[in-house]
Amino acid sequence: MKIATFNINGIKARAAALTAWLDAAQPDVAILQEIKSVDENFPRELLEERGYNVETHGQKSFNGVAILSKLPLEDVTRGLPGDDDDEQARWIEATVVGKTALRLCGLYLPNGNPAPGPKFDYKLAWMERLETRARALLASEEPAMMAGDYNVIPQPEDAARPEAWVEDALFRPESRAAFQRIVNLGFTDALRTRLRGPGHYTFWDYQAGAWARNNGIRIDHILLTPQAADLMRDVGIDKEIRGYDKPSDHVPVWVDLDL
Repeated sequence: MKIATFNINGIKARAAALTAWLDAAQPDVAILQEIKSVDENFPRELLEERGYNVETHGQKSFNGVAILSKLPLEDVTRGLPGDDDDEQARWIEATVVGKTALRLCGLYLPNGNPAPGPKFDYKLAWMERLETRARALLASEEPAMMAGDYNVIPQPEDAARPEAWVEDALFRPESRAAFQRIVNLGFTDALRTRLRGPGHYTFWDYQAGAWARNNGIRIDHILLTPQAADLMRDVGIDKEIRGYDKPSDHVPVWVDLDL
């Protein structure tokens, strides 16, 4: 089962790029971020005609996450537990069943800039809630993944120019430490099991010729519980679609599990 995560940066603006990638890559499951659409305006038919079941957790103009699956999705929940007052659409969960069941968690972690400040405080508080949910997933001892745009550059090698990000919320030590605490609970950073060292990026800014100069960062991650990591067959980045017409500034990361 091929499962991908992709920050599409607006379903209205990227519908053509998204469907072109779906048609070429044929993922069984696609976890989307930044759909920037309320649920009722999401173009479900465009994806359903390609064989996908669609579940969304949308928000007008900002944020928003979705799961597309060629297999039925069960036990869908929306919103990261731990703060009933948080109205931002950044988390969706569902179970997909192949040969075994897999719990899918799609996330769009807050950016946090400017840092320090209230937005950075929100980011760190959100990551504390994420750690709590991560502990619960591990305690279930079942295959599960947390995939999405984490807005965290974990290590200097995950940026072409790490010195340019030192004061940014994506690379501040507090963000990186919070991410590492989650990984250290027992998760596998899927991409790093196959692709080591620098040069493996998932985001290139639209400004200053970042794509042409390969001035990228790695902020889209798939974290696997031990039971899911045991099923992994391959992992990769669909880098080439950053060169599509009207692309997102992110590209998909995917993992192939023996499911």
